[in-house]
Amino acid sequence: MSLLLAMTGWHVEDWRARFKALLPDMPIVTLGEPFDRRSVHYVASWKHPEGSLAGLPNLAAVFSLGAGVDHLFADTRLPDVPIARVVDPDLTTRMSEYIVLHCLMILRQQRRYDAQQPQKSWDDDRNQPAARSVRVGVMGLGELGQDAVHKLKVMGFDVAGWSRSPKAIDGLASFSGSEGMAPFLARTDILVSLLPLTPETRGTINATLLAGLAQDGRLGGPFLVNAGRGGLQVEADILAALDAGTLKGATLDVFETEPLPAESRLWTHPAVTVTPHNAAMSEPEAVATLISAQIRRLEAGEPLEHVVDPARGY
Repeated sequence: MSLLLAMTGWHVEDWRARFKALLPDMPIVTLGEPFDRRSVHYVASWKHPEGSLAGLPNLAAVFSLGAGVDHLFADTRLPDVPIARVVDPDLTTRMSEYIVLHCLMILRQQRRYDAQQPQKSWDDDRNQPAARSVRVGVMGLGELGQDAVHKLKVMGFDVAGWSRSPKAIDGLASFSGSEGMAPFLARTDILVSLLPLTPETRGTINATLLAGLAQDGRLGGPFLVNAGRGGLQVEADILAALDAGTLKGATLDVFETEPLPAESRLWTHPAVTVTPHNAAMSEPEAVATLISAQIRRLEAGEPLEHVVDPARGY
């Protein structure tokens, strides 16, 4: 019985050492070495090569090494076994830090002052609205979204949420489904996207959605913060909305193509802030600890936690 590490772009030997310390009695194997495919009961994956998990007859579960699972469903030959995602309090906190930071930077117009600093002179308009007069809409009310909502409300923002299906959260104006999208957008000055990437959500942040954002708010126009998945956004539509002035600014931590190509206008557009997909980096020791605990649960005959619904994609 072994754990297979199936990943690309990461230092697999570092991960092997972590899991070996946590699961000393379990062999840890990797795709880059010969191993008995019949012995593999568990897989820990990050963007594994297409089809590399096929032909594992005794596979019992697949664990995503990141918060998202869309990289798993990109494999058309993914085995039909339970899939578990990472639910890490540290990752959740880091994401909320990012969301609160950038909403506050928008509220307090920090990018504008950054542009003025090299000129050694401020313009005459130093007025700033209060957080309570700025409407933030959080799109996606899972673990990450609910924590972000709570912390934005602590800062005083007027917060609402949207989710695919109805969710009742104390003190939160919530909208759901296709019928709830238009009224949600119409009361949103800063749109925060924390949706998972599924076939249904791909390309959600497009020209139609952006056109529905509020134009009557205290910020002089709407802003976008996407820290969810790059596949959610249509970057040509975001740039067109920025150029037209219907979108005043965008903060993007994720992109349609990663790493962000050097020729992308997002790098240099004056109304865009880009960050290197590090809004909520998974802390490797914490992730390995969580997955090892899940494996021990299964070995003890206990049910798997944080199981993904393949039909919904998250």
